[in-house]
Amino acid sequence: MKDYRLRQLGAGDVASMEKLTEMFGQAFEEPESYGVAPPGEAYLERLLARDHFIALAAFDGDDLVGGLVAYVLDKFEQQRSEIYIYDLAVAEAHRRRGISTALIVELQRIGTLRGAWVIFVQADHGDDPAIALYTGLGTREDVLHFDIAVPSA
Repeated sequence: MKDYRLRQLGAGDVASMEKLTEMFGQAFEEPESYGVAPPGEAYLERLLARDHFIALAAFDGDDLVGGLVAYVLDKFEQQRSEIYIYDLAVAEAHRRRGISTALIVELQRIGTLRGAWVIFVQADHGDDPAIALYTGLGTREDVLHFDIAVPSA
């Protein structure tokens, strides 16, 4: 990953967050999920300024080529927190160069600074590259995931 630089996005980085969102849509082949109803600039400014939201971006020069978005979850049963990786992707032309691993290692560093207990992430069955990446970095747990709809008001 020698030619890439990582940067944590914060308030003032709305343009980079928008590029990261667009890259996620392309990488996951879900441009409609990531582009149909994008949040406004004020919303992204507030989100990027919050302590519980972590956005990391990988750059090749000025080009955003990868990134991750994670959330810090404060626990109730003990005074500690966990970090959940919500999205992680690298643009196709930049894969297999250690960027994903570098992003997770940077998140581990941030987690240490924040006193987090663990980082966790989900992978879909059949997403063999993600499963291989996460298996190399952590302990696998086979769990079920359920989406429970929230009724409209």
